Amino acid sequence: MNTLRIGLVSISDRASSGVYQDKGIPALEDWLKKALTTPYEIQTRLIPDEQSIIEQTLCELVDEMSCHLVLTTGGTGPSRRDVTPDATLAVADREMPGFGEQMRQISLQFVPTAILSRQVGVIRKQALILNLPGQPKSIQETLEGVKDAEGNAIVPGIFASVPYCIQLLEGPYIETDCRVVAAFRPKSAIRDITV
Repeated sequence: MNTLRIGLVSISDRASSGVYQDKGIPALEDWLKKALTTPYEIQTRLIPDEQSIIEQTLCELVDEMSCHLVLTTGGTGPSRRDVTPDATLAVADREMPGFGEQMRQISLQFVPTAILSRQVGVIRKQALILNLPGQPKSIQETLEGVKDAEGNAIVPGIFASVPYCIQLLEGPYIETDCRVVAAFRPKSAIRDITV
């Protein structure tokens, strides 16, 4: 069976130079552990805000490590050093604008400065690459969505669409713990894998 391969990239000048500890990759690892019920393998990279290094890292994870999903964290704001979206678009085969739109929609529920985010979602070869925020709390909100007191999604998180997108890219069939985030796919795309 085709094992799901995920690349996690934390982009930070200070964390990559050891000024402070990276919080992005541990937050993503913890969230994936809770959310995914499908077996998966992870590749992690901690790199500075340098466009050429980001591009090189994304290409390596997709082209050489054969990742199906690459999640980046950090470097998506308007400052001059924030070049993650620029690097992501530079290596993309196709843009998936709905992901960036939905990430901003979720974040706008919490902060008006969400409109300053330049996060993008793209496809490169067999992989979906998504730029996530840098803060662990924002990472979780973006992936899971905005929930009411009972835990029902009011604004859907972006990860609800990720399993079907990867399925359409001929990647592995991904299942999630619906208490964290329910994977959505059309009835015709649902497989009974208990058989």
